[in-house]
Amino acid sequence: MNYQVAIIGGGPAGYTAAEKAGKSGLKVILFEKEKIGGVCLNEGCIPTKTLLYSAKLYQQALDSKPYGISIPEASFDLKRMMTRKNKTTRKLTLGINNKLKEAQVTIVQGFAQIVDSHTIHCNDATYPFDNLLICTGSTSITPPIKGLADISYWTHKEALEVKELPQSLIIIGGGVIGMEFASLFNSLGVAVTIIEQMDELLGNMDKELTALLREEYAKRKLSSFIGTTVTAVESTADNRIVVHYENSEGKHTQEADQLLLSVGRKPQLTGFNLENLILDKTEQGRIKINRQMQTSQPHIFLCGDANGKSLLAHTAIREAEVAIHTILSKKDEMNYQAIPSVIYTNPEFAGVGETEESLNTKGIEYRKVTLPLAYSGRFVAENERTNGMCKLLFSKDDTLIGAHVLGNPASEIITLAAMAIELKLKADEWNKCLFPHPTVGEIFKEALQ
Repeated sequence: MNYQVAIIGGGPAGYTAAEKAGKSGLKVILFEKEKIGGVCLNEGCIPTKTLLYSAKLYQQALDSKPYGISIPEASFDLKRMMTRKNKTTRKLTLGINNKLKEAQVTIVQGFAQIVDSHTIHCNDATYPFDNLLICTGSTSITPPIKGLADISYWTHKEALEVKELPQSLIIIGGGVIGMEFASLFNSLGVAVTIIEQMDELLGNMDKELTALLREEYAKRKLSSFIGTTVTAVESTADNRIVVHYENSEGKHTQEADQLLLSVGRKPQLTGFNLENLILDKTEQGRIKINRQMQTSQPHIFLCGDANGKSLLAHTAIREAEVAIHTILSKKDEMNYQAIPSVIYTNPEFAGVGETEESLNTKGIEYRKVTLPLAYSGRFVAENERTNGMCKLLFSKDDTLIGAHVLGNPASEIITLAAMAIELKLKADEWNKCLFPHPTVGEIFKEALQ
């Protein structure tokens, strides 16, 4: 049987493309070597957010007195937290499988191997196709640190299955994954230290707000070392971890019960005979794609983490939509200027569009508006002893080009700014929109005055 669309990888890009293509009447086959849902659903976005929510509730219980609530002996049950995390993942996996079934998608469990530009081999069977979507995701980066191969350490996988909390934890890498795990374990009483090689945590996020977040966690006794390089790791006789690092202040060592490695991810492009396709590459060695997600062979698409563009689930979903629209001859293209990023710490941190740093690097003039979240009545009503910050960036013609929010619930309101950037709204046009009162989202309205 010939399939109109073949998809390798069942993560957000893969299952979105499969469902959309199937519902559009195309004959679709999806190959997945492990579980439908990919890293995001099974060992990333959803499991971490489930655990972070439990930790947030626990922290709220500890901090409830200013709100007139007294919980004298607040405690948490790690086993039940993990059970709920697993239940949540199973529930959502079932939902995705049901949607794929309704879309009449053929799912093959196994390691797909590309034979040529129109054929896949899997489980002793051959499957011809018209169009191919490569949605193979990403894999964790393992840095060349001396001694790392000789010790036992956590990646995100082990951290999500922990049965007993360590008293102390060192996290190498202060990006999104590292910071979210730092927030989780810090909230549960673990002494956490983050070591980050760059000059600030959280990579490309707004540096001013990132510094405020770092200061907030310092108040909660979370230690962080930025501009710091790990030179070696080793284990002691009693299985503790020793990390050797150096920065502008010199060379140092620190011990902890456990080490979590979180230095980023890279596209997963091996293990399925990609080399059997002749695809053009950039000077940096990445596979070339256009704004329709097409490679140099127009019937072969590269979506999600596999293309290395964004490494966010919502980006992968949108890329998959663009690819299927292209197959269906519907005009569409990918826009990377309005992709929101969220750090699910407590407080949350979200941003979309340009940062001051990116604009200064490009030499682009801009206007900046910053406003404390205390200007939002809803935020004040729900937050004691804490504040947040909103920053909006406008071009010379007053078009919104960047928005950044530190404070809860940044993840829920950043979409308002993302839509404004996508629609290229000017400040006066966005200001005509009505924001319900009282909401934290009104902070944008206040900043526009």
